[in-house]
Formats: sequence, structure tokens, C-alpha cells
Amino acid sequence: MNNNSLLSHRKEEPENGILYIVGTPIGNLNDISQRALNILKNVSLIACEDTRQTKKIMNKFNISNKLTSFNKHNSVIKTPTIVKNLKQGKSIAIVSDAGMPGICDPGEDIASIVKSEGIDIICIPGACAAITALVSSGLPSSSFVFEGFLPKKKIDREKILLEISKNEKTTIIYESPKRLRKLLQELCEFCGGDREIMIARELTKKFEEHVGNNIIDVIEFYKDKNIIGEITIVLKGLNKKRESNLDKLIIKKDLNDLMNAGLSLSAASKYLAKKNRLKKSEIYNLI
Repeated sequence: MNNNSLLSHRKEEPENGILYIVGTPIGNLNDISQRALNILKNVSLIACEDTRQTKKIMNKFNISNKLTSFNKHNSVIKTPTIVKNLKQGKSIAIVSDAGMPGICDPGEDIASIVKSEGIDIICIPGACAAITALVSSGLPSSSFVFEGFLPKKKIDREKILLEISKNEKTTIIYESPKRLRKLLQELCEFCGGDREIMIARELTKKFEEHVGNNIIDVIEFYKDKNIIGEITIVLKGLNKKRESNLDKLIIKKDLNDLMNAGLSLSAASKYLAKKNRLKKSEIYNLI
């Protein structure tokens, strides 16, 4: 029997020496699957991002099991112990505070390490904010790019924003409430204010909110609001017919940056004309 056949006949009860990556609800606790509950109830150990969050699930469904903290602050220390326990035949479940482990959390790293040790991994599917937001956005969903949280360092962040601005596929981004306004302004600058966008806030929770149209309208909507809760952004891809307009926006931004840095209009235009293989007069016309 090959590995594919073995995987198709997995038992419902946890197996020895298996790492289970378990999807948990992103807000509404009733979204957890019966299979996930069965695994959490019967594994040898549950490694969780925050034991307080996981206990909410445990208490609601009357589950009693051993918990250990496993997050970005202690994953380097905890991973060798988890690998050791798996090799000793214990079954271990990895859960995050919400959604699928491995999506923007240390579950990605431990999955790679465990696989390299020859240990099997089984995923118990569950909710994911990125997919939930995408399919409810009404934007193209057959092909998309997931960026997670954008880097904070300016040079890395602007590189990603430039890639997003030129991507024809739908892009999904995570952001914190306190940084949402800044990101919207950046997306407006790089993608243009009329790019279609949808902001999904507090998905599956009581005050779930979907705000969308174009970037300018969304910026206006959140201008004076107190933004709280988890944020997922779905951005429509570039329309190729409008690519030339986007290029002009990018060149205009470069021109402004160079002039703000101290270059004269003439010097900045000459440099950008050469870089973009344009006439100097075409750069002047962007002002």
C-alpha cells in the first residue's frame, strides 16, 4: 500500500507519532468541526499559541487535555521537545489563536522541521480569514496572492507594495486596526484611488463588517471611525488596460521623492527619463 492509500484511510482517533495541524474558528466557536474536537480531545498534547484562547474552545465543548504554549516567542525553544515527543510516539495537535496554524504563525516553521525529521503531518481543515474574506468579497477568486502582514521596514514594504500594484491577481493582506489607515493611504499611492477593494472586519463575529468599493471611498469611510477587530483586505488585481496609467503614477511618485530629496525638477526628470526610456518632456508633463 502506498502513502496516498495510507493517508486516505486515516483513523478518526489520533495516531501515535503524528503532528496534527488543527484549524480552529476565527470568531464563531460553532465553526469548529467535529473531527477537530475529536482530535483535541484525544491527542497526547495540544501546543497552542495562547493557552487562554484555546481554553475557551476546551471549556465550551467540555474538553480536558494537556496544553502547552507554542508561539513566536518560544517556538525555537519548544520545537525540539515537540519533535522528541513525536518520535517517542506521542500524538500532538498544533492550534493557533484563530484559523489555520501555519498562516502567519510559527506553525509554518514546525511543519517544515517535523517533515524534515520524517514525521507525518495531518491537517484537520478549518476556518481561514483569508479565504473567508476572499469568497465573500465578490472579487476574482480563482487565482489570488496572499501577502499576510506586510513588512514594516520601508524599503521592503515599498517593494511589496510595488509588486501588488502591478499584480493582475487578487491580493489578500492582513493588517492591524491601528495601521489600517496608513496601509490604505499606501495602497492609494501605489495602486490608484479607484482600485477596487474590500475590507473584512471581525469575520464570523457578531459585528462582522464588509466595507468596499474603491480605495478612496474606503479611506473616507474609516476617516473618523474608531477601528477595532481583526482586519482582512482583499484588493482587485491590475487591469492591464490601465497599466500605462499606473506606470505614470509610479513615475510621478518617484519624481516627487527625488525632488523632496533635493534634486531639481530638471535633474530628477533627466534621471527618470533615462531610467524609464522616456522623453524628458514626458516626465515634465506629469507635474
